Amino acid sequence: MTASGSAQTAAPAPEFEVASVRPSEPLDQGKVMAMVQQGKMPRFGPYVEGLSAEYIRMPLKQLIANAYEVKDYQVALPNSVSNQPFDIVAKMPEGSHESDAPKMLRTLLEQRFKMEAKKATDDRPVYTLVMGKGALKMKESATKPAALDPKAELKPGETRMDGPFGPMIVKLNGDGSEQVNLGERGSYVEQVNAQSQLIHFAATSVNMDGLAEMLSVLMTSIPGAGGRPVINKTDLKGYYDFAFDLSLAELIRAAQAANGGQAPAQASDPGGGLSLEDSIQRLGLKLEPGKAPIEQVSVTHLEKMPTEN
Repeated sequence: MTASGSAQTAAPAPEFEVASVRPSEPLDQGKVMAMVQQGKMPRFGPYVEGLSAEYIRMPLKQLIANAYEVKDYQVALPNSVSNQPFDIVAKMPEGSHESDAPKMLRTLLEQRFKMEAKKATDDRPVYTLVMGKGALKMKESATKPAALDPKAELKPGETRMDGPFGPMIVKLNGDGSEQVNLGERGSYVEQVNAQSQLIHFAATSVNMDGLAEMLSVLMTSIPGAGGRPVINKTDLKGYYDFAFDLSLAELIRAAQAANGGQAPAQASDPGGGLSLEDSIQRLGLKLEPGKAPIEQVSVTHLEKMPTEN
């Protein structure tokens, strides 16, 4: 048999059996608040169960992160790509597993949005979470949090989704606060005070990996800030209860400064200048800037709108 005859044809890329892709409808804040008051929660994010795969109100950056199974901050997009959210409703072929969905989503993005991307690992700016000089000022939890049951019935107002660091259950409370259950990594309540411009966090049974994840979301999700992710290097193995406040203005400035950008000038800060570093030091911990190998998906081409369904 000749070499050409023995060559095997490459297996086709996994893809959805059928899929519709549409821009999300504008969000009606009145309807959202009405749902919250009724104990319901609007649907956001990826939902994969059985052969059904849905991605609701997700911008392209989040869709690409899900497709490559990385965090949002690990995706670099061309500046021309907007934050337009999309709704994708798809069905996987018979015999598929839920773990096949990311590869199928990647194929869809390549076909419908003409995505071209490459994955590489480079040293990138990070913050390292380490022990501070003084005593630890967090209360160790008496109980260890339980893993999330993906099949458990949700309570009123709860929604299950895949967050930047894995599965979580989110509940939007009537007072505007957001309750996030990270399963084995603990849970926390986040609330933004519009008047004081402070973000309040109250954590229950959170380990240090969970705290690093919380801080990473803060540092990397501010539009235009381009902040550094946070890596846990404390060697603490326990679970802790703690609370802290952050000035929203200081958080934005810290994220921009950490990335080499210029923070916007601001005459006053209603949050009192409470920085991320200050808040973490009050817990007996410290954030140190540095570099670490970070895997990143660099997108070189991406259409703003998909081809027709």
